[in-house]
Amino acid sequence: MEPVEASKLAAIGAFYEEAPSLFPGIRTEIGITDNTDGKHAPKGFFGVRAPYYLTIYSEKKDRFMMNAGCIMEQLSLYMLTLGLGSCFLGSVSYRQKRDDLEPVIIMAFGKSAGALTRRATEAKRIPMHELCIFKEEPRHWTQDVMEAARLAPSAMNSQPWRFVIMKSRIHFFSKKRDIDRFGKWDEFSFGCLFAHVLVTAEEQWLDVDLIRLENISQKNFRSSQYVLSALIKAE
Repeated sequence: MEPVEASKLAAIGAFYEEAPSLFPGIRTEIGITDNTDGKHAPKGFFGVRAPYYLTIYSEKKDRFMMNAGCIMEQLSLYMLTLGLGSCFLGSVSYRQKRDDLEPVIIMAFGKSAGALTRRATEAKRIPMHELCIFKEEPRHWTQDVMEAARLAPSAMNSQPWRFVIMKSRIHFFSKKRDIDRFGKWDEFSFGCLFAHVLVTAEEQWLDVDLIRLENISQKNFRSSQYVLSALIKAE
């Protein structure tokens, strides 16, 4: 519950302004609530006590949840570089909307009482061989992107994704939960996954395009739903 330096709070806002989004045509805003006095926490079953809460607001357009997830996960990773821990709150009450923008999700953040990181092996994630179908032997940089995607957080750790792998392509699919449903929190989780793809590509000096391929999107799959594809090449 310690206050965070004003310079770090300003840096979070500046990072948000520069962070790439999946769909730039969707307008978003963020707001930070100061709860260092303990009187401004959001209400909800899964509430977390923290000195600050960051809310993202968005236009309600197609794939707006995925877009918000991509932005928020980048903010969460950036906060880590500032020595701050964070936690998504998926079931809490929201403040009023901003103009025509709806609140999407709140993220609690502040200085961590314990370790900021853990080993990748400690994360409860589905092993790669269960997530992937390999059509070709992937490039080593494709494998790096795959691993970062595998470690992405998801709502209730559901890990709804499956990968089809080519040399320099990854096709991302969502497991169908019922006949025609792609749940909003699945969509948000995929946004977090694509944030990991973008961050990893940037760190590895890779050029990555996240696009929807018509030849795949027009196909009907029995147990999964096509989401997007990552086309990767070394610069």
